[in-house]
Amino acid sequence: MKRIVPIACSLLVAAAAFAAAPSTPRLPNGKPDFNGTWDNGGGIEFLRPQTLPDGSVCVSNCPPAATAPAAPSGAPAPRPPPDAPKYKPEFAAKVAELTKNQQKMDPVLRCRPPGVPRIGPPDKIVQTAREVVFLYEDVSGPFFRIVPLDGRSHRGDTTESWLGDAVGHWDGDTLVVETGNFNDETWLTDNGAFHTMKLTVTERLTRTGDTVEWSAVVKDPDVLAEPWHMRPRRMKLTDVEMAEPAPCFDQDLQHMVDDSYHSNPR
Repeated sequence: MKRIVPIACSLLVAAAAFAAAPSTPRLPNGKPDFNGTWDNGGGIEFLRPQTLPDGSVCVSNCPPAATAPAAPSGAPAPRPPPDAPKYKPEFAAKVAELTKNQQKMDPVLRCRPPGVPRIGPPDKIVQTAREVVFLYEDVSGPFFRIVPLDGRSHRGDTTESWLGDAVGHWDGDTLVVETGNFNDETWLTDNGAFHTMKLTVTERLTRTGDTVEWSAVVKDPDVLAEPWHMRPRRMKLTDVEMAEPAPCFDQDLQHMVDDSYHSNPR
């Protein structure tokens, strides 16, 4: 009996953990239900302007505010290295030049759509059996993507666009979104990662309980040395609904005092 008790306790603990884990909701057609608003750790945290004593406005690398709370003791948690595609050697100089001049060249800072995959996971999803709609609130404004799930092919009657032409299908319980037909006016990341109109992006979303794992594979054979498998991101269901964001205004960048590159945690 003494040997059986630890095993029985382990089984009880495992059973309790299984019972506590939230189940994955499904639509009437049996597919996972992605409807809801999702906290995806989105990437506009760097946009926190600070008015300095001399009246100027600092956007990034600002001095500590006088009223800022003291930093907690201990070393901060290390951040992962930047997630970036690998370019063919002959394009490294162009990426470096765009990065150096990001404040002048970044299309997002001129109210252009961020493109895919730079826009990242959606902030809200509206799903039916026929389609899913991705809603976003990004640095340069609100955006949406409509992804049909009825088996249709990519449209042949559209011109290249900022967010591309998407179609979706199911791989088991994983939603797969394939997007192409992009223009070449967006960046893949915030650091000058340009692309051509041969860009294709395949996103995968898998829901488990109240979380969704989002990942993407980026291909552009004309400039990338290999497909870019982006670091997966985790989305958490939230009850905080999206609100209408402030409009994006094209800023007069000639008055900027510091136009150095800014990092973006997304």
